[in-house]
Amino acid sequence: MPPFLTDQTQLLLLISLCAILWSVESIFPLYLHSEGRLRHALPNVGLALLLIFTNLAVSTGLAYVSALPPAFHFGLLTIVNLPSWAQLVVGVSALDLCAYFAHVLLHKSWFGWQFHRVHHSENAVDVTTAFRQHPGETVWRICWRYLAVVLFSLPLWVVVVYLILSTAHAQFEHANIRLPLTLDKLLRRVVVTPDMHKVHHSRDQVETDSNYGNIFSVWDKVFGTYTRQTDFQTLRYGLDGFDDNHQQTFAALLNTPFRRG
Repeated sequence: MPPFLTDQTQLLLLISLCAILWSVESIFPLYLHSEGRLRHALPNVGLALLLIFTNLAVSTGLAYVSALPPAFHFGLLTIVNLPSWAQLVVGVSALDLCAYFAHVLLHKSWFGWQFHRVHHSENAVDVTTAFRQHPGETVWRICWRYLAVVLFSLPLWVVVVYLILSTAHAQFEHANIRLPLTLDKLLRRVVVTPDMHKVHHSRDQVETDSNYGNIFSVWDKVFGTYTRQTDFQTLRYGLDGFDDNHQQTFAALLNTPFRRG
């Protein structure tokens, strides 16, 4: 594994990006927080640690699958001999498409929603929301990642590059920042922008059931789940029934999938 793809380097880069976006949010916020930013972020930091530990726990298995001898591979990249750059394009696209379907099913299935509503119960979306994920959801998303690895016989380095891009982009699209309209329109032709993803965190069910994309905006446009714009003057984040402070603690968020309602 190249030095720039080591776990330590990845973690350092992502922490640095989070710190940068946290700072930018202070200067160009889309919304002003109604409570202290640090108090709001603490439960998300706790979930971020669980997210890291869960991913590390299964990384050995993913590495094992990617490193199996050719005789055990039957995916696309074993049939078509592609140069490294093409493997990267195919691999990142395949992983991102699987991430799109995994996300849609988290909303459309009762069981998946019990875990995913931890993420959507956030009523003040910012860069830390990118890490607000229940371990049960993390395992679900990893299963879909395995599916892409098996179907396409993706080498481990491609998966690692995708994970770096995916995590970095998740921070960007959740960041509480205000982008110039022209820049937003230009970027969303290819990738999910903060304005595009904020629609997905709306309390309005129609808006929530749209803009599922992880990195690339094309999947929502192809599968008819794209909402072009919304009124940020009236958009409200969160879920009804989850606004009380006692429901936003670290312990309460871990218990959310197992509570009624």
